[in-house]
Amino acid sequence: MSDKIKIFTISDHPLSPSGVGTQTKYIIEGLLKTGKYQFVSFGGAIKHNSHQPQKTEQWGEDWVIWPVDGYGTPDQVRSMIHQQRPDILWFMTDPRFYIWLWQLEHEIRPHIPMVYYHVWDNYPYPRFNIPYYRSNDHVACISKLTHDILQTVAPKTNSSYIPHAVDENIFKPLPEEEIRGFKEAKNLDGKLICFWNNRNARRKQSGSLIYWFKEFLDKVGSDKATLIMHTDPKDVHGQDLEAIIHELGLTDGQVLFSKEKVGPADLAMVYNMADITINISDAEGFGLATLESLSCGTPIIVNMTGGLQEQVTDGERWFGVGIEPSSKAIIGSQQVPYIYEDRINKEDFVNALVKMYEMGPAARKELGSAGRAYTQKNFNFDNFVEQWDHLLTDINEELGSWDSRTNYQSYEVRTF
Repeated sequence: MSDKIKIFTISDHPLSPSGVGTQTKYIIEGLLKTGKYQFVSFGGAIKHNSHQPQKTEQWGEDWVIWPVDGYGTPDQVRSMIHQQRPDILWFMTDPRFYIWLWQLEHEIRPHIPMVYYHVWDNYPYPRFNIPYYRSNDHVACISKLTHDILQTVAPKTNSSYIPHAVDENIFKPLPEEEIRGFKEAKNLDGKLICFWNNRNARRKQSGSLIYWFKEFLDKVGSDKATLIMHTDPKDVHGQDLEAIIHELGLTDGQVLFSKEKVGPADLAMVYNMADITINISDAEGFGLATLESLSCGTPIIVNMTGGLQEQVTDGERWFGVGIEPSSKAIIGSQQVPYIYEDRINKEDFVNALVKMYEMGPAARKELGSAGRAYTQKNFNFDNFVEQWDHLLTDINEELGSWDSRTNYQSYEVRTF
């Protein structure tokens, strides 16, 4: 019998390119390197060609991924817990996707602790989430905003602030000659390169970005800049971005799509090639792409919402341009009655792009270099893994699992 701590994770598939999937992968691989852990994972949120368990080549039996539809079902969770007998259940993504899981807490928590990595991204305080917060043994929060929300609405919940991180040894500034050669090979030399690395989804504002980028080109010249969008332009959950660029007449290299999945090293090259990375989402729990960009020394333009706010500035210095929202919109559902979205307007975005364009390469590089130093200090990958190691080790020692389970008090999830 292994003396390693076994963690059962539920999240986006850890090998998928989403921010949630990427961070799950970072956490798992970082903890596996300590030699203290084993993982069994439900990989959700994407379509699967097969639902057979997948062993990772590097880690073998220490990390097995089970592809599931959605994030799994109650019966699948029950089966996994009783077959695998993990020591801790760890799960991550927006709480609206896990209401069914919290409704099982009276079945799960008598045996193992529940640890939730929380990604809520906006005010006002979502008091309808209170029973879900309280039904965990611990809630870790990805941003200061998320932690403030949790401490305000459920102050008795055990919680901590553990922001996302990037590997600074991969996402790093590259030699100028290497970047220049890459630009020349892509016929992009001499242009302002704007990079957008996101899912093509409504709240990400992919269509508006193209429309507003054209307004920027109308001001500075259609041959002065290129927007590279690393996304699926025909994602069923988003807009037909190829149709939009044809409608707007941006077919002469003004907007380029990068559709294929690429590895971190290739992605780092694109961040280095770019002059600016953009994220204007209406709501964003954290925004991993802009952090990766800063780690590469490339400044950012962001909507001042969610976790993006603590990336673009440290309160004194700026590492790009933060655009204050000009309005709010409210969305929701029967289970989640309200979520506020922060929306910027076209004029403010175009002005931000013009500002970055006119400041020139030297000033942009200075912003990016400061952003790199800020990222190394505050979003350090080694510290990130160390925080998770300490937290999970402490939970395992203090709360136990199965025969050693202690300090469990049932909290029945209910609606108000």
